[in-house]
Amino acid sequence: MTTSPLRLRLDAAALASNWRTLDAMSGSAACGAAVKANGYGLGAVDVATRLARAGCRDFFVATWAEAAELAPLGLSVSVLHGIRAEDMPLALSGIARPVLNSPAQIERWRAAGGGVCDVMIDTGMNRLGLSVDQALSGVLTGLEIDVLMSHLACADVDVAMNGAQLAAFAELRGRSSARRMSLANSAGIGLGPDYAFDLTRPGLALYGGVPRAEMATIQQVVTPEAQIVQRRCVPAGASIGYNATFTAAHDAEIAIINIGYADGYFRGFSGIGCGRWGDVALPVVGRVSMDLVAIVVDRAPGLGEGDWVALDYALPAAAAASGMSQYELLVGLGRRFDPHWTA
Repeated sequence: MTTSPLRLRLDAAALASNWRTLDAMSGSAACGAAVKANGYGLGAVDVATRLARAGCRDFFVATWAEAAELAPLGLSVSVLHGIRAEDMPLALSGIARPVLNSPAQIERWRAAGGGVCDVMIDTGMNRLGLSVDQALSGVLTGLEIDVLMSHLACADVDVAMNGAQLAAFAELRGRSSARRMSLANSAGIGLGPDYAFDLTRPGLALYGGVPRAEMATIQQVVTPEAQIVQRRCVPAGASIGYNATFTAAHDAEIAIINIGYADGYFRGFSGIGCGRWGDVALPVVGRVSMDLVAIVVDRAPGLGEGDWVALDYALPAAAAASGMSQYELLVGLGRRFDPHWTA
């Protein structure tokens, strides 16, 4: 058995607290959870298990492969990308509900005698879903719909499009067989109670992302940690890493840690990111490479080969520093990490 020189510190208490915060912000609406993309990079099974324990009852994935991974947990799962012909055996097995996105998918489901489903309505994002006019044309007749849903395009900013999408979706209230309606993602929850309908579908904010100022109490869930491969002294005037982007102004103690852009620690952190050893800040210097990063350890004389270093990864600040979105910082975390859940 091998162990990785990379690990993710995952705070189960923070994850559960974030869901409870979002549940409270959702008012009378139920609060679900998007666990697609392997639980936003943190492990879908581990995340869903902990959220179910906290009280979450509705889960959303992108594909049937993701649904199959969660099937042993016995959760209520919706597959957002609908059903291809290749998906029908799994879809008809009952492990999850398809979110039907087009007339062709509706006909495929109806012809197969499929049961309960969800339906996506496009209210302006022009990505997936039936138009409002299509939804009112009779195409949904006879379907047993649990959730009628749509998706906000610009919920993280205050623009007129949010209200336009809300109005378009509200037009469908009571005009289909749907048991529930759902519009708000993480940022949509922050737009206020009008957007909650019957069910909210947060993703980013569950995992420590802060899409709107109203969510400032969201807690950090994930902290990447890497082991030191080597500690070395770099003399004044010598450079570090590819393209010699950093030159030591004085003799510097440098640690090379076992992480890089192949692990989701992107090149945008070059010369900007920071490691931590307790309360000691360890600045990243030079260019982030595929598997290695250099940090300054002058203030950490006891730190050496094999020791672990945490990376600053509070998502809003890390996104601002690296130029990557909070979403990319989460889902980009590679499979090399060993997950370590705390609490």
